Amino acid sequence: MAKTIVIKQIGSPIRRPQEQRATLIGLGLNKMHKTRELEDTPSVRGMIAKIPHMVEIIEERD
Repeated sequence: MAKTIVIKQIGSPIRRPQEQRATLIGLGLNKMHKTRELEDTPSVRGMIAKIPHMVEIIEERD
């Protein structure tokens, strides 16, 4: 089974560049404090690295 990570949105997309908003939508987040379980891939990690001030990694599962 693939590793997964649970991420939570902690920052608002208001007054943020369009690229950061699009990254949030790409991760499946659009509302404050929403959580999402995603597969732990380099592309997902890269998206998280682009907006570390807006998302938080809650848990890493095997």
